[in-house]
Amino acid sequence: MKPVLCLALVVTTMLIMSALCPPQTLAQVPPRFYWKTLSDADAVPLIVTSMSGNSNPFDRAHTVTPGGKVDGLMALTGYAHTFSLFDRSAMAAIILPMGRISGDVTVAGRTYSQSTNGFGDPMLEFDINLFGPRAQKNIPDMLRYEPGLSIDLLADLAVPIGEYNSSQPLNLGQNRWYGRVGMPVIWQIGPWVPGRRTTVELLPAVWILGTNNNYVGQTLKSEPMFQLDAHLTRDFTERFWGSLDAAYYSGGQASINGVQGKTLNNFGAGITLGYHLNDNLNLTFGYKSTINDNAPGDLRMDSFMVSLVYGWHKILEGSRRLKGEG
Repeated sequence: MKPVLCLALVVTTMLIMSALCPPQTLAQVPPRFYWKTLSDADAVPLIVTSMSGNSNPFDRAHTVTPGGKVDGLMALTGYAHTFSLFDRSAMAAIILPMGRISGDVTVAGRTYSQSTNGFGDPMLEFDINLFGPRAQKNIPDMLRYEPGLSIDLLADLAVPIGEYNSSQPLNLGQNRWYGRVGMPVIWQIGPWVPGRRTTVELLPAVWILGTNNNYVGQTLKSEPMFQLDAHLTRDFTERFWGSLDAAYYSGGQASINGVQGKTLNNFGAGITLGYHLNDNLNLTFGYKSTINDNAPGDLRMDSFMVSLVYGWHKILEGSRRLKGEG
């Protein structure tokens, strides 16, 4: 591969991975999401997820409705930008969910059979690196970059302006503020060479959830929920990679008018495959499912995701012009 083409591929790979997609169904953060790239890179994702289970997939608290059955199709789009802050790598993103859900759920002794569609609550995300290599501001920085052990500080905030109908329990908007604080960790194993990269990635986080004062005429409260995401990722070729994914959820006990539900204590597992179609486009397939979900009060959900991400950077566009001149 020519040096210019190799440089373009590396830039685009890290750009796309650093802005792949938002927290999503099962709140499972995709692998390589917090990889670092050059400052002033941009990306626009389109992610489509099909899911089913006993919880509203647009509800980050994963409030379980025992015996319920919910099916949904979620599409997400948005914009992400990387930059340098205090000489550390940082990223800001905004994500807009949309789609449809339908199902049968029981709330306060009443069973609802319904369907709805529209827009969910937009989410803002900010991430900054605390420990690890400093921000990549130019080509020499990028060529020298290896993550080694990298630790970030992450904050998300959802704005409750999505579509909401207080007469039904399944909604795309949640009628309450919520967000999370986490610390993404990347541990590089072996050489940092395209086609040979291996990482172990962890994300411990706590979701903080506000109160919904009009949940089908009831008051819905949720305790904080702890979540741990883990990934083992590996390059198969310079363009093709895969990951084994796992997640753990704890806490998040919901109460409706003071009647408490079950505390989450669930595990999830999945697999992700990614392929770089060209210097700007990345295609990803993923499947995730809860695994200890036999009891009626256990969280039960599975999802299949397809994502297409378009990323760009002025260095990448410049390398194309150089290639044309050659």
